[in-house]
Amino acid sequence: MSSLHAAVAKADDRRTPLDVVRANANELPTDEEHNHKVKRHWSRKTLDGRHPHDLSQQYVDIEASNKWMTNADLFAETEGFLAAIQDQVILTRNHKKYILKQPDTDELCRRRGKESETMQYVTAACERLASTEYVKRHDGLAEIIHQKLAEAAELIDDKSPHYKYTPANVLEKEHFKLHWNRSILTDKTIHFNRPDITFMNKKTKNAFR
Repeated sequence: MSSLHAAVAKADDRRTPLDVVRANANELPTDEEHNHKVKRHWSRKTLDGRHPHDLSQQYVDIEASNKWMTNADLFAETEGFLAAIQDQVILTRNHKKYILKQPDTDELCRRRGKESETMQYVTAACERLASTEYVKRHDGLAEIIHQKLAEAAELIDDKSPHYKYTPANVLEKEHFKLHWNRSILTDKTIHFNRPDITFMNKKTKNAFR
């Protein structure tokens, strides 16, 4: 019984024909039962069910994967848009053709024109977006990590919002050094030797990248 129903039942106390206090008292689903029913219905959907299916995999941390919904301080519209992306109900060409049943729709990507324009393709596989939008998305996340490391090591004093933060190529103090997008010289040849972030503890002589 929800808190609202409990309050109504308490106020009613057999004063109306509804007799909310006694009516179906044992038939009302608990919050846990209701949530389980909704989740089961959601997961059975052909399209929308892909996201709960992905979350149910053993390698996925469900709590961490959903933390952005309570801790990200997003506008409601932004959160709704992200949820729509997860549920794959964005109006891609593939969605128009196969979900909305518009057979005359060209399903090929409007930027590349070689693969079906699905949500997975747009977010991770379009060659035209790889060198621009994917890099921006990647760097945007890496910049947040860089800022948090710099703050933790007291390499910066500025507490600006993450979207205004621009990483310095090198930050250094007595015990710590932090590099951003710099090549690392090694004794042996190592391919891809330009990590986004290299954090060095000079006291313990450890480096992380």
